Amino acid sequence: MLTKFESKSNRVKGLAFHRMGTLLDRFDEHEGPVRGVDFHRVQPLIVSGGDDYRIKVWDYKLRRCLFTLLGHLDYIRTVCFHNDYPWLVSASDDQTIRIWNWQSRSCVTVLTGHNHYVMCASFHPKDDLIVSASLDQTVRVWDVTGLRNKTVRGMPAQAGGPALNEATGATGSGSVVSRVNADLFGSGDAVVKYVLEGHDRGVNWASFHPSSPLIASGADDRQVKLWRMNDIKAWEVDTMRGHTNNVSCVVFHPKHELIISNSEDRSIRVWDISKRLGVQTFRRENDRFWIIAAHPEQNLLAAGHDAGMIVFKLERERPAFASDQQRLFYVKDRYLRTFDFHNGRDVPSISLRRTGHVGTTAGILARSLECNTLNSTETLLLLCSDAEGGSYELIALGVDASQPIESSDGKRGTGMSATFLSRNRVAILDKNRQILIKDLANERRKVVASPSPATDKIFFAGTSGRLLLRLDDRLLLFETQSRRILSELQVQRVKYVHWSPNNAFVALISKHGITIASRELDQLCSISETVRVKGGVWDSHSKVFVYTTLNHVKYCLTSGDTGTLRTLDMPVYLTQVLKGKLHCLDRECKTRILSIDMTEANFKLALESKNYAEVMHIIRHARLCGEALVAYLQDRGYPEVALHFVKDLTTRFKLAVACGNIQVALSTAYELGDDVSWHHLGVEALRQGNYQVVEMAYQRTKNFERLSFLYLLTGNTDKLRKMLKIAEMRHDLMARFHNALFLGDAEERMRVLEDAGQLALAYLTSATHGLTEQAERLGDRIGPTAISIQRSLELQRGDDSCALLLQPPTPIVRAENWPLLAVSRMSMYELLDSQSRYAPEQDDEDSGETWEAQLGSDIPLSRDVVDEVPGGWDDELELEDELMTATAAIEGSQISTGIMREDDGQAPFHAPPSGVAPMAVWCETACHAAYHAAAGSFETGMHLLYRQIAVVEFRPLKQAFMARALSSLHSLPGLPLALAVVMPVRGQTLTETRASLLPVIPLNMAQLIDLLKHAYKEFQRGNFVTSERIFRTILRTLPLYVAETRAEAQEVRPCKQFQ
Repeated sequence: MLTKFESKSNRVKGLAFHRMGTLLDRFDEHEGPVRGVDFHRVQPLIVSGGDDYRIKVWDYKLRRCLFTLLGHLDYIRTVCFHNDYPWLVSASDDQTIRIWNWQSRSCVTVLTGHNHYVMCASFHPKDDLIVSASLDQTVRVWDVTGLRNKTVRGMPAQAGGPALNEATGATGSGSVVSRVNADLFGSGDAVVKYVLEGHDRGVNWASFHPSSPLIASGADDRQVKLWRMNDIKAWEVDTMRGHTNNVSCVVFHPKHELIISNSEDRSIRVWDISKRLGVQTFRRENDRFWIIAAHPEQNLLAAGHDAGMIVFKLERERPAFASDQQRLFYVKDRYLRTFDFHNGRDVPSISLRRTGHVGTTAGILARSLECNTLNSTETLLLLCSDAEGGSYELIALGVDASQPIESSDGKRGTGMSATFLSRNRVAILDKNRQILIKDLANERRKVVASPSPATDKIFFAGTSGRLLLRLDDRLLLFETQSRRILSELQVQRVKYVHWSPNNAFVALISKHGITIASRELDQLCSISETVRVKGGVWDSHSKVFVYTTLNHVKYCLTSGDTGTLRTLDMPVYLTQVLKGKLHCLDRECKTRILSIDMTEANFKLALESKNYAEVMHIIRHARLCGEALVAYLQDRGYPEVALHFVKDLTTRFKLAVACGNIQVALSTAYELGDDVSWHHLGVEALRQGNYQVVEMAYQRTKNFERLSFLYLLTGNTDKLRKMLKIAEMRHDLMARFHNALFLGDAEERMRVLEDAGQLALAYLTSATHGLTEQAERLGDRIGPTAISIQRSLELQRGDDSCALLLQPPTPIVRAENWPLLAVSRMSMYELLDSQSRYAPEQDDEDSGETWEAQLGSDIPLSRDVVDEVPGGWDDELELEDELMTATAAIEGSQISTGIMREDDGQAPFHAPPSGVAPMAVWCETACHAAYHAAAGSFETGMHLLYRQIAVVEFRPLKQAFMARALSSLHSLPGLPLALAVVMPVRGQTLTETRASLLPVIPLNMAQLIDLLKHAYKEFQRGNFVTSERIFRTILRTLPLYVAETRAEAQEVRPCKQFQ
């Protein structure tokens, strides 16, 4: 039994499956226990019957009861919907069976004939039949063909029962006499077809076979009986004995020829219909079973007991299979079959021995199948099963697997796990946790002790002479010759191991995650899924791992990048990825071929490997799109590439600004036309020193203050005077004063102050700058105040003879644009400018084409865009001479988009992209919570601690997290008025193939031991509060402690789990 779900509650007496499989709600309106429930196959309806004599129909989407059906006079045992008709059937302790129309909310007919409690009643899945079981020791089969002809085709029902509407409280109408007669004597529309007698005591359950004319029944005589029927009669086929108490429920398995029964003897038994024998028994120690239900589509069963319910499978549905580059080997119907990927030929290769390889009949399947990839001279397979507590079988098929070869009994054995060790050696993990090494003749050659007694499975390690040993929370790379552990990887319990075609990478599949590692077991990336991972396979031509979940086919690169390839309507198990075709097996062991598009994965792979020619080819010839791809390119530092996949103007503008492409940003800003876009464009253009675009952005947003300051920095006094004239027209005194100050025009400043009513300040300005006429005029207006101001000026001139008048600064460079630093092009541009195997020969440098032009982009030049729009000033500003528009300025100069023209004698410029912060690299590559805390990523660090040691309360660890974060960084003071430079404190390298460095964790074992000794001393002195505080500090520090050796890790692990 494979338990999928278990729920604790009061005694469960009724169960029903629905296709959704999702928790919906809880309904509490019955008065007393509820004994029967059922889902409608199509409508969102639930029917329930209980000890309150009522049948309630619920809408689980609306989460309310629709109506209540009244008519039964005693407890209602079961209720059941019809698959096609608007009927439901109910069985009651009033010795009657009622058929209801849930659309008209009335009773259609009453079936009478049983003379004791009717324990169950259900419809036949296809025919117009009903089966019922009663404590009168009989099973009855009812024919309702006449009732169907009379009611389903629109004929009115003869018997009607009251239907109580929950909203109005009204009952259905009808003849009182007809209802009384139908209740007492029944109607002739449904007749008894068969009465099955054979049980010695009351019958608790009876059910139809989903496709065959069979009936199964269980009774208080502890027997399960199988009945067969035809058009004339029904008879008993056989009796199955084994239960030691009353049989509560009996159902047929929906997919296999099995009968499942449960009993008050606390057991569930599985019976083979063909042999009439019990093949499996599942026991529960303290709880009696009462009800069992089968899922209509999936291989799921549910059983209710005294303490709740359990959902389970009888066996694993994953087929045993293995594949090489050309063929697929899988087990189906006790045969080992071979499927050729190229010609589609599927033939049985060998008949498997029944003992140890029985199929669904005995509930034991082959667990796994492995192909020896190290031996090219013959096809060697290793089949492992759960028979006899674990067994294996070595099968040799030769080079041509289509020719069957009988296996010998001498190549079988027992063991917990088995795998190939080399081309002619097999490793077996026996029950004593010893590794037995055998040859192809199944003869023992060596015995190697496992390095850990917790080893429960072994896997092929990709190299001859090595094994992967699975423990609960880690995987060991073990060399059998030297008997030493070469490497260790912390990973959740591994279920499946998949090696790449060249055995350079390995994918370790856990229940809800995938870990990609190198041949030496160095972790490259880790992926978590919210649902169960079913399996995966490596692409035969690239470093792409394709895997499946319950409903999706996804891919993963060795860098950790993931994506979704397609959705699935049913779970499948991948066997091969070949030329855009995905070969797989379903749960019925049928080979399937699915079409997938690997363009996105190949694009990311080419970008990761810096194969820019392939990137260019995919951009030109493939149709890639999606926000996820754009975000991926932007995160990887390629916004200029993402720019070519975006049609949304807002996103396009943001990407153009991110990659410094002023040309595209300018054209997009014209299309957007909002002030926010022009503001961001001005900021980016100012960063690049492109003053013409900055001027245009400030004009479009009417940001006159910044525009005046820009003219001040560039020394453009002519435009500053025009800004002064604009301020006068706008009656903006402050703007007039600023522009006059920028121009050094004292007379204009004096006029502004006079207009503002600041006569004293106006007089002071005119007197200071030698404006005699204006000073005399203002002095007459302010009177005695002018005399005191004049005396103050004379005293100030006498005290400081070096005083100077305030004048605007002289700009450093008077140029159209700020000169840019000439740097060499990135490797992508160099490769794209050179000859490519995808493009014809051309001289890109002579043609002056940029990255956008080479990609065939439809981005218009900014000059063309500017020509089509008016200047930045509004027409309402009627000036004497037109202001020089930004269009003319741009036409007369170069538009700096990050690439200068080469005829200027300067080297071409491309703004270098921003790099990846070291802290981001720590979070991407490291799997220890201490490194994530050092990077400041507390959320991912807490997630790792939750997965590794199940930490749920993180408040006590706050101080430890803060200590790791602060100790991993140091700051260097910068220039005056500048921020300090924060630098990471780096330590040892993570891998030899990656240049990234991990941070230094300033905590070692010696410090912890000193703290522990100090705590012991305080404890001996009686300072229990102090000692407790130190002990807690040590425990809270250990989760973020990085062990330097394996011995330290073994010593620290129990302390982490203790928390």
